[in-house]
Amino acid sequence: MRFFTHQQSEDWLAGLQRQKPDAVPNIQAQRIAYPQQPHDVFVIAHWVATSLTHRMTVLLWITEWGVWPSSENLHLYYKLRHAYGDARLLSEAPGHLFLPHEAEDLASFLQIAMLNGWGGYVLTQAGHVDMFFSHDEYMTFYSENDACLAEVRRGLTGKASKASLSLCAPATLSFCPARNSGEG
Repeated sequence: MRFFTHQQSEDWLAGLQRQKPDAVPNIQAQRIAYPQQPHDVFVIAHWVATSLTHRMTVLLWITEWGVWPSSENLHLYYKLRHAYGDARLLSEAPGHLFLPHEAEDLASFLQIAMLNGWGGYVLTQAGHVDMFFSHDEYMTFYSENDACLAEVRRGLTGKASKASLSLCAPATLSFCPARNSGEG
């Protein structure tokens, strides 16, 4: 795992010849509310980390923090970050680059970000589906392929405790053609 500055995050995305998904004209989107039970956020974060990434590099890019300071557990976040050998502030290096074998790490950081009331992006190297998560407790999944978004809907149906989402077996998006299969 590596921590990236804002510029390094921009450069990583530009190296894939892509931009943040909400800046892509005519891209399809599916907005989904966070689960009502906080413990279900891990289930969603784990599903995202293991289903959207295709075991490829992924960038978790935090773009919103400090909106709800009373909800932030900065101590927990920085202890986790320090465990990876990085002592910089979130504002200094908001990008978190996860290698293909680090899905569990991604799930943990994503869960903390969502529970802290932060917003940002999960930008996959595969490029089939990318995600924005908001401090306003919703996720938006983006894809140029409606079949990929349908797979997200199927994968997240039943994923949380009978709340706004519920959990079943993680979906695979293997039928979606890869945009870029190189290492990040």
